[in-house]
Amino acid sequence: QVRLVESGGGLVQPGGSLRLSCAASRFTLDYYMIGWFRQAPGKEREGVSCISSSDGSTYYANSVKGRFTISRDNAKNTVYLQMNSLKPEDTAVYYCAAGIDCNYYGMDYWGKGTLVTVSS
Repeated sequence: QVRLVESGGGLVQPGGSLRLSCAASRFTLDYYMIGWFRQAPGKEREGVSCISSSDGSTYYANSVKGRFTISRDNAKNTVYLQMNSLKPEDTAVYYCAAGIDCNYYGMDYWGKGTLVTVSS
């Protein structure tokens, strides 16, 4: 069974950092666009960042640009999201997804999410 498993979430103070990991099993991430999405309580799921399967090009939502960095390690079949200068408004469940396009409808596989809480 194809699986994506997120890890690395937790409680962090404003201004702190976390690194999320997205590990794939039973399929190879190399061939997919990989996206990170988040959903805060009472809000819709939104795209945070995405990395291309072909040339490694990246996309970031304006709200995280300059603070978050997406990367992939094909040898480990894992994608990361380095999150720095975290703000309370970054609090959400973070999901990774794999698909053919960097948007919600282009994703075929989803993880179950990891909770990030930014609070003092």
